[in-house]
Amino acid sequence: MENTDFPKVKELLASQQNILLTTHTNPDGDAIGSSLALYRYLTMKGHSVAVMVPDPFPSFLAWLANTEKILVFTRQKEQTLRAISDATVIFSLDYNDLSRLQDAFIPVKEASATKILLDHHLYPANHYDLAMSVTNTSSTAELIFDFIRAMGDEKLIDTEIAEALYTGIITDTGSFSYSCNHVETYEVTAALFRCGIDGARIHRLIYDTYSEHRLRLLGFSLSDKLVVIPEFHTAYIYLSAEDLDRFKYQIGDTEGVVNYALSIEGINLAALFSERDNTIRISFRSKGNFSVERLARDHFDGGGHVNASGATSYLTMEETVKKFQQLLPSYRDALSGVR
Repeated sequence: MENTDFPKVKELLASQQNILLTTHTNPDGDAIGSSLALYRYLTMKGHSVAVMVPDPFPSFLAWLANTEKILVFTRQKEQTLRAISDATVIFSLDYNDLSRLQDAFIPVKEASATKILLDHHLYPANHYDLAMSVTNTSSTAELIFDFIRAMGDEKLIDTEIAEALYTGIITDTGSFSYSCNHVETYEVTAALFRCGIDGARIHRLIYDTYSEHRLRLLGFSLSDKLVVIPEFHTAYIYLSAEDLDRFKYQIGDTEGVVNYALSIEGINLAALFSERDNTIRISFRSKGNFSVERLARDHFDGGGHVNASGATSYLTMEETVKKFQQLLPSYRDALSGVR
């Protein structure tokens, strides 16, 4: 692991610690897979470890080992606050700014624990004591593999850890369709298969467990809520709270919907706007060299990766979509020249 703070982290973990692993709001496959893999590894090394997420994670990840041990801040606030208070070390996994913890932000920020960043997103915040930030990698899960190997413990990567890491890699690369042009990603994946994982089974558990309501929501999104703007090589989908309620929305039901908009020939920018908890959640996707990370950061206080980013808008759906539409003329040349 080529990171200047790694030796200090290794030295810190040489003695027993009370460790809290945290990840971002709306946790996805990489967030959960990375957290559970590191949880398993650090527990095997003799540390006392807890995992905290700000809010619930999708049910299609519940098959992973130890998901029942994850503390959900919005549901187990007192227990989570104790875990924060008791921690001597707090890891930030798959996010680069404590503000991504939402309601858990202040308790974690004010905690006396040593705060360690282990992440692959651009522009990490500077409020960490130690940072292992590697952006040129497919996922935080791949970074966890590199971390364990750098610790000299690759032999400890068992099937349980490997399943969690593979989950993180395939979900953060869209089953190797983006952020995957690194030879190392496939070398790590091969190593995980040598640990005994069943790739077909994992894919089935993640992608072939749609409820009828989720599938009907997808159909509705494409037939009634898809807007295509050929002039700007852009397409977007917008789902109101009423739309989600109509199809009995569950956490994770809109996962991947934005990719359908991007799959249209000639479309280089896609967005999904979904109304939840009195906010508008935005998912951006792009092709080639068009950076939705910059788009999200410059205009919606969001961020992520060049081709996959997110943000939250506190405007109404109508205002948010209008703002997005008004930005498009300024990106006309960039979107038409995608390569």
